Amino acid sequence: MTFGRSGAASVVLNVGGARYSLSRELLKDFPLRRVSRLHGCRSERDVLEVCDDYDRERNEYFFDRHSEAFGFILLYVRGHGKLRFAPRMCELSFYNEMIYWGLEGAHLEYCCQRRLDDRMSDTYTFYSADEPGTLGRDEVRTGGAEAAPSRRWLERMRRTFEEPTSSLAAQILATVSVVFVIVSMVVLCASTLPDWRAAAADNRSLDDRSRIIEAICIGWFTAECIVRFIVSKNKCEFVKRPLNIIDLLAITPYYISVLMTVFTGENSQLQRAGVTLRVLRMMRIFWVIKLARHFIGLQTLGLTLKRCYREMVMLLVFICVAMAIFSALSQLLEHGLDLETSNKDFASIPAACWWVIISMTTVGYGDMYPITVPGRILGGVCVVSGIVLLALPITFIYHSFVQCYHELKFRSARYSRSLSAEFLN
Repeated sequence: MTFGRSGAASVVLNVGGARYSLSRELLKDFPLRRVSRLHGCRSERDVLEVCDDYDRERNEYFFDRHSEAFGFILLYVRGHGKLRFAPRMCELSFYNEMIYWGLEGAHLEYCCQRRLDDRMSDTYTFYSADEPGTLGRDEVRTGGAEAAPSRRWLERMRRTFEEPTSSLAAQILATVSVVFVIVSMVVLCASTLPDWRAAAADNRSLDDRSRIIEAICIGWFTAECIVRFIVSKNKCEFVKRPLNIIDLLAITPYYISVLMTVFTGENSQLQRAGVTLRVLRMMRIFWVIKLARHFIGLQTLGLTLKRCYREMVMLLVFICVAMAIFSALSQLLEHGLDLETSNKDFASIPAACWWVIISMTTVGYGDMYPITVPGRILGGVCVVSGIVLLALPITFIYHSFVQCYHELKFRSARYSRSLSAEFLN
């Protein structure tokens, strides 16, 4: 460090009255970017651009910031626990301190991230994506130096493919991907029509065109998946994500069917008759789920199911217990008491389970129904019980859905803000 008191082996950081003594070598590679910038200062003017005041005699740098918040941040970057909000401190104020020192909301504990998103949504506070403090967690752990151009380029590519509203290029890419999904679904649905199959059997060129369209769509999805894998930060985490698994399930059947075609020959009639090939072709319906990358509604549904898996399990347990009780009672009342005038639709408990599930969900197809007076009374109790049992956990799921929607909407609005700035520029 060329600026500072001559011969000093350490520097002092004064953050809101709390002093921290650091060696020069530690200052150079300090995880917080604002602190590490002090090492590159060559004059007092450069120092005052980083901190609020400087004492040459004490070699002390003063930051007029919240001392308690800096203490929590310092514990985090040193690896002592996870980053959480300081007690009795506003979430927005703590987040402002994080941005000042070089952190972002992703470094917070998951519960604190939700509190921050709720507070921002309530106060309509939006922070631009290009504000200071957008270092990733790995960069915070390893050092606060400026990211290399290649790393910034990879981050921009990652956001382009992962965040449809992050830039104009991302919106164009998302639009093209949606168009390919729609085209592939139209071709899939049309190929099941009897007139289409008859025309394809008579006209070979029609079948060839549909295959070409399918190959182009698969080529686009494959290229998109490969690029997203290359630019991802964590390859293992990328493979574990549900949407990426769905992409793999949607793409893989096509290549399996191509290999089967190569090994079994070009007899299209034989291939269409194969059950395996028909199942593989029908698995292309998973492409519809790819729309979740571009629509908040589908993302909200997936995030709600992820967060409310306990409530979903509780709902399934309620249904299974009620199904076991009512199916056994209905089978006894409709078939087991009087074998001569018994209802053949309730000949077994598994058969009665179908009637219980459509009654509890108030669907009522009418394909089977009780004919005895006790059976009808039991049916009424079954319907009312189904309404009550289904309503209990759905309340929790509804509140989680609303919260997830607000979080994703805020995230989309934040990226849209940066998108608007890019468009104006």
